Amino acid sequence: MASGQEHWDGVYGARPEDELTWFEATPALSLELVRAHLQPGEPFIDIGVGASRLVDVLLDEGFGPLTVLDLSGAALAVSRQRLGARGDDLAWIEADITTWEPDRTYAVWHDRAVFHFLTAVDDRAGYARALSDALRPGGIAIIATFADDGPEMCSGLPVVRYAPEALSQELDRLLPGQFDMLEARRHLHITPKGNRQSFQYSVFRKTDR
Repeated sequence: MASGQEHWDGVYGARPEDELTWFEATPALSLELVRAHLQPGEPFIDIGVGASRLVDVLLDEGFGPLTVLDLSGAALAVSRQRLGARGDDLAWIEADITTWEPDRTYAVWHDRAVFHFLTAVDDRAGYARALSDALRPGGIAIIATFADDGPEMCSGLPVVRYAPEALSQELDRLLPGQFDMLEARRHLHITPKGNRQSFQYSVFRKTDR
């Protein structure tokens, strides 16, 4: 993966979580989409969880089992410290999504801003293999990236920007016929410093065929 563990450990070690550009005190759109597709008792995974507070709310609302995955041990440590004993109810995975081999399947896969860092074709192919193996038939993938008018760089790294149609086409190229797009939303994220970043959130269903 182009953006390695050392890079992200440095990012999360350099600043408090609420000063990171992607910080959301309440991840409202992610919560809305997850609630629409996840039932209590169904397995959920958050890819590139970082210090996201999405799982905090899902725990509060009785969802689970919940799994979080991140390349950076430093990022996971931030979430572990914040959650304290509540974190014992999560499954924690420190892994590179492009090489990760899941050992179970999930009902909902959530990724806010991992896929757009995968600028190499082989990394996107590795991500797609993990997605296909990890999501059960009929499962839901929520994938958020910088929109086509979003930033070209993030945290010192280049990104690939996507319109929803382009993301759908890329996913179908990587996993032909495996996913149908259900909906897409545009989202304007305001960073802690007040900068505006355009995102797109796309929701896909894994087909049974």
